[in-house]
Amino acid sequence: MAKQLFGTDGIRGVAGEYPLDAPTVYAFGKALGEWAREHSPEPRVAIGMDTRESGEQLSKWLMAGLKAVGVTPDHHGVVTTPCVAWMTKNGPFVAGVMISASHNPYQDNGLKVFAHTGYKLPDEVEHELEGRILELAGPEPEPVGWRWFGMRDRPYREHLDSVFSQALSGRKIVMDCANGAAFSSAPLLLRELGAEVIVLAGEPDGKNINAGCGALHPENLQQAVVEHGAWCGVAFDGDADRAMFVSAKGKVIDGDHVLLIVGRDLHRRGHLPKSEVVATVMSNLGLEVALRRHGITLVRTAVGDKYVLEEMIRRDAVIGGEQSGHVIFHEHATTGDGVLTLLLLLDVMLREGMGLDELSEEFQVFPQRLVNVRFAVKRPLEGLETVQSAIAACETEFGDAGRVLVRFSGTEPLARVMVEGPTQERVDHHAHAIAAQIAAALV
Repeated sequence: MAKQLFGTDGIRGVAGEYPLDAPTVYAFGKALGEWAREHSPEPRVAIGMDTRESGEQLSKWLMAGLKAVGVTPDHHGVVTTPCVAWMTKNGPFVAGVMISASHNPYQDNGLKVFAHTGYKLPDEVEHELEGRILELAGPEPEPVGWRWFGMRDRPYREHLDSVFSQALSGRKIVMDCANGAAFSSAPLLLRELGAEVIVLAGEPDGKNINAGCGALHPENLQQAVVEHGAWCGVAFDGDADRAMFVSAKGKVIDGDHVLLIVGRDLHRRGHLPKSEVVATVMSNLGLEVALRRHGITLVRTAVGDKYVLEEMIRRDAVIGGEQSGHVIFHEHATTGDGVLTLLLLLDVMLREGMGLDELSEEFQVFPQRLVNVRFAVKRPLEGLETVQSAIAACETEFGDAGRVLVRFSGTEPLARVMVEGPTQERVDHHAHAIAAQIAAALV
């Protein structure tokens, strides 16, 4: 049976509306609490949230559900998703919940669940929880008091500090915090390491998270890095499980570039088992070509950091990620971590004595176009003759010199079209032609 509540990254929706309304979130808390009691005699659940204005209310409903079945919630305030994952694994918690919708606008929110292992729950457990939630959904919960705890992430920041052993004295770094979860902790960490940090989008007000800033909008960061003569720049998304970078010359360095730079470095130092890097079908052909020059194989998965991680575990890989900036370093983390990615990238820059412009120079990006099509009615793409005809026309023209990927988003009502090929003009032509057929077929 297909899941109704859980998507590829937990439960998401508009805050206050189903499935993030009071009865459902309360039932979610009770269902998670019942599951937790089956795995621990005195279960505790770690909770964190980003800076959305709805986070506090969702926290209260969730905590009421947990308490109703005798489970102790431990709210850590505004912290990042990787912080919740790390604390869940390394603390006295049977599970952890991050309240966030990542890169989505502030009206959205979500519930992302981690097991004590620090990994997201497997599909079969989500199915189990979903059945319980649907059975338990009922009246609105009784109000529960909650005292603001601030940011209780010191152990996690100490963990990050232990990963990075070099000094950043004299290094100027621009940091776009997306008015999100990392707005305080990330600049603090780098300043403790000696860096001069210039912060953009570091004043959250509950509604400005991801608004024209952060990993999805690197243009402000590009301008600031060049204007300030900075060594580099970094932009996080709302929950800081991803990061995008900017070189000293203003060049955007995405997740593909990071996989090449750090993967190549690990390989040179003998720390890349089986000479494999894991990425998704969305990674640019240029990454595959560049890695091949160094004897490194690119292993592709379905879209989603969850699937990247599953393949990494299966292959015992140490690095994997997505073009969008989710990069997983399995030796240090169980999920994508924007701040950790920053530190490990800086580590390569310092050891190599090079900036991001030089380190990314061999990456020749194949022309690519991504087009999102919002749909009203979802139908299997395989059965849409006009869409399949447009895809076939593109594949016939490009052959081995290009790729076409059409898929549905796991978190939004969008069909995503990605085309790569030898020239931008033909790539754009085919991407928009395919998108137009999807829009016409899914009205």
